[in-house]
Amino acid sequence: MARLSEHPTVKRFYEGTSVLPDAGSSSTLDAGWLRTLCLEAGADDVGFIEIDRPEIADQHRDILAAFPRTKTLVSLICRMNREPIRSPARSVANLEFHHSGDRVNEVARKIVATLERRGIRALNPAMGFPMEMDRFPGRVWVVSHKPVAVAAGLGQMGIHRNVIHPKFGSFILLGTILLDAKVTAYGRSIDYNPCVECKLCVSACPVGAIEPDGYFNFSACYTHNYREFMGGFTDWVEQIADSESASAYRRKVTDPESVSMWQSLSFGANYKSAYCLAVCPAGEHVIGPFLTDRKAFLSEVVKPLQQKVETVYVVPGSDAEGYVPRRFPHKRTKRVSNGVRPRSIRGFLNTIPLAFQRNQAENLDAIYHFTFTGEEEAKATIHIRKQSLEVNDGHIGAADIHITADSRTWLGFLAKEKSIVWAILRRKIRIKGSPRLLLAFGTCFPS
Repeated sequence: MARLSEHPTVKRFYEGTSVLPDAGSSSTLDAGWLRTLCLEAGADDVGFIEIDRPEIADQHRDILAAFPRTKTLVSLICRMNREPIRSPARSVANLEFHHSGDRVNEVARKIVATLERRGIRALNPAMGFPMEMDRFPGRVWVVSHKPVAVAAGLGQMGIHRNVIHPKFGSFILLGTILLDAKVTAYGRSIDYNPCVECKLCVSACPVGAIEPDGYFNFSACYTHNYREFMGGFTDWVEQIADSESASAYRRKVTDPESVSMWQSLSFGANYKSAYCLAVCPAGEHVIGPFLTDRKAFLSEVVKPLQQKVETVYVVPGSDAEGYVPRRFPHKRTKRVSNGVRPRSIRGFLNTIPLAFQRNQAENLDAIYHFTFTGEEEAKATIHIRKQSLEVNDGHIGAADIHITADSRTWLGFLAKEKSIVWAILRRKIRIKGSPRLLLAFGTCFPS
């Protein structure tokens, strides 16, 4: 066998005749040059932050797991066309979402390709989907683009939980590039919020996920807007599996719902609303019509979405189920599962705040101590008070009720695969305190 050093590729490498030199870990890129590169690749704005920026500390481990050489994060945005997003015809809006998302991915890929040709290593995670779905329902994304964009100075989070760009408003999609190089200058968060606090996103949301005081009901948004993504899709599949015949299936799922799923599978999963983006007037390039003729803006942009007759998907017993008929009596609610089933006790504790329904907790004030045994041992305290939720590791304070549960049994109960009565009789779940508090706990987290 020939020596590796005699191979033509190896010889050319050491001779420096066939490859670009590796920029190496000590390379520092000029911020102006990198910005120009990103804009010429098609980005509408761009910013840079260091890997050790405090604003993304909670992502540090995940980012380095994806690309251990990361030193800089490049945040880029691409604008969306406004009128398609505002259309009550969701096929029009979703076409814009999908094509704009493809553009973000293509721009990021183009930037990475240019850097690679210069010997600079970089990685471009997806703008949205596809994601690492083997982690579902946990942290399926490689990097969370919103905190990166805010830290880089590309906007601030609005009440609707989307980044609002100072000029382009909410009509943007975000991307991030992980870069093995430092940059001569980094961005900083802007010193004001482009959100004008008009609360139009509150008035347009079909499930009441955005409340006037800024509270956000993640579960309500996820269940409806993402019906044909992730958990909603698994719920639909289970409806098929549970149907004994075609007629039984049709009693559960209408023909328009079936073909909508086909459309999502064929052309890209469709958002059911995203009205919060559609009605947002913030941003220097967007706000004009809202300021000059507010009545016309409401009539042309907001009311068509409010008045649209549509099916709204809600979890039984959720805040959204009560909100829709009260606020939009012409919209039809349909009870579904959001398909979120934690696969670990840590996952359960992490998703608790996302599932919390504060209106269901109106009269509840209690401290819950949980002790999990068996395959996954853990202790936690969940305090529900004044329609707010606090989750902590360990046992804190004097418990009103103490639940000791075998971890696998508890996860089976959450997945509706095991009866809590059976679990209590088998002493797989033990309760010290009033069972009514456990029932009250369940009503705060319908799924």
